[in-house]
Amino acid sequence: MSREFRIGEWLVEPNLNCITRGGRRISVEPKVIDVLAYLAEYPGEVLSKEQIIQAVWPDTHVSDEVLRYSISELRRAFKDDARNPRIIQTISRRGYRLIAQVSKKSPTAASVGSIAVLAFVDLSAAKDQEYFCDGISEEIMDNLTRLKGLRVASRTSSFAFKGKSEDVRAIGRKLGVTTVLEGSVRKAENHLRISVQLISVGDGCHLWSARYDRELKDVFAIQDEIARSIVATLKITLSPQETVALKKAPTSDLKAYDYYLRGRQFFYQYTRKGMEFALKMFSQAIELDPEFARAYAGIADCCSFLYMYAGSHDKHLDQADTSSRKALDLDMDSAEAHASRGVALSLKSNYAGAEKEFEAAIRLDPGLFEAWYFYARTCFAQGKLEKALQMYEKSIEVNPQDYQAPLLCAQIYSDLGYPQEAEASRRRGIKAVEAKLKLNPDDARALYMGANGLAALGEYEKSLEWANQALRIDSDEPMVLYNVACVQSLARKYDQALDTLEKSVKKGLKQKGWPQHDSNLDPLRKLPRFKQLLKQL
Repeated sequence: MSREFRIGEWLVEPNLNCITRGGRRISVEPKVIDVLAYLAEYPGEVLSKEQIIQAVWPDTHVSDEVLRYSISELRRAFKDDARNPRIIQTISRRGYRLIAQVSKKSPTAASVGSIAVLAFVDLSAAKDQEYFCDGISEEIMDNLTRLKGLRVASRTSSFAFKGKSEDVRAIGRKLGVTTVLEGSVRKAENHLRISVQLISVGDGCHLWSARYDRELKDVFAIQDEIARSIVATLKITLSPQETVALKKAPTSDLKAYDYYLRGRQFFYQYTRKGMEFALKMFSQAIELDPEFARAYAGIADCCSFLYMYAGSHDKHLDQADTSSRKALDLDMDSAEAHASRGVALSLKSNYAGAEKEFEAAIRLDPGLFEAWYFYARTCFAQGKLEKALQMYEKSIEVNPQDYQAPLLCAQIYSDLGYPQEAEASRRRGIKAVEAKLKLNPDDARALYMGANGLAALGEYEKSLEWANQALRIDSDEPMVLYNVACVQSLARKYDQALDTLEKSVKKGLKQKGWPQHDSNLDPLRKLPRFKQLLKQL
């Protein structure tokens, strides 16, 4: 059953690797949705594990564990409880059966327009305009995100394919969209050439293409024209407010814009040094244009990151607060500004205010990964585990390539008594970590989060190896130390865990809610040293 079909209230689209209900779309791995499609061919029938594996992996040796993982992923997507199933039932020692109603999709049902904007390719002679190309892609993405009639894949998801020579149709299917925009930029002094093409994921045909040869000062007009051409091609009706929003340029100063784009490139390195460089670039942008809202939001994000991961200095917390407030004063319709404000407020333990800001960001841009992700972290810091899980799950929908949310989800699943879902989520997160480390082997955060997942699965040797590697990269960072302490606790190295945890506090850890609610540290709770440490926070 490769065509669209329905399972209860859910629309299943195997060709796009996703399921949808009430406007809520969830991306599913290709083989996982193949398992679902095969079960749907025999609704109500018990299918053995051997049958399913032979159908989905006909020429590959696959263990039962892979099938169990696929079933767990489907249950996670449908929020189906293995103990009281509504969708998939496990038949002990026999196999599985689909117990929900299956029906073909009505041919008249309308489809929601969807698009992924890939990172534009730098064709400049010196190959030194990557930051500018990324910025063009982001601006077009941001313009399209403002439109209610169009679903836009997140930046993180789309940019995961940057530099890869993968078929556009395959990329579109993985991202769960019906169209893909790709392009290239050639920039030389004040001259700009931008080529773009909009491609149908279904058949690979070009729906629209254009080339713009203009002066650099016309860059915002070009971005507006591209967005409007996409709107016209996909036959989307704009409201008067959306029409105005498309015309709105982020700044009138091209030099300020250039500094801003350079800052974004440094920001996405997600390292302390990268954040410090980004902070300088955003500050330069504001010197040239004091009304540049996005640059203020950028400063707030950098300072929040530095506060969380680089010593928890009060100056960073204060600047995050001031800059996020300024960004909102300048642009109340910016989802990024609301998310920045939410993070700043959460770091000051103003959780109610933070939640309101994250909800505002999500209303403005449901595809903003950071809004969902930090909303989840804010809920977790308060001990709201069920709500944190919901927010993390939503962030995974927005960015299926992220490694952080699945690993953090796994811990909550464990805490709530769902071991199968916890294991599936950990394995998914570790797989994403391994992909990340291939490109960035010195990513300390990926290492210690992956180490945590491995330790929870009982793979202590590899877990401690990754944790020690993270310490070698950044041995004085409070959050590296805290997370390595969690790994050591899980690996039953309790004295080492306490030593590392105490060092994290000395180096600036101030988030008391984490050690208070973190089940990784449960083995330490009755120890006097741990109790004393909590008093210091």
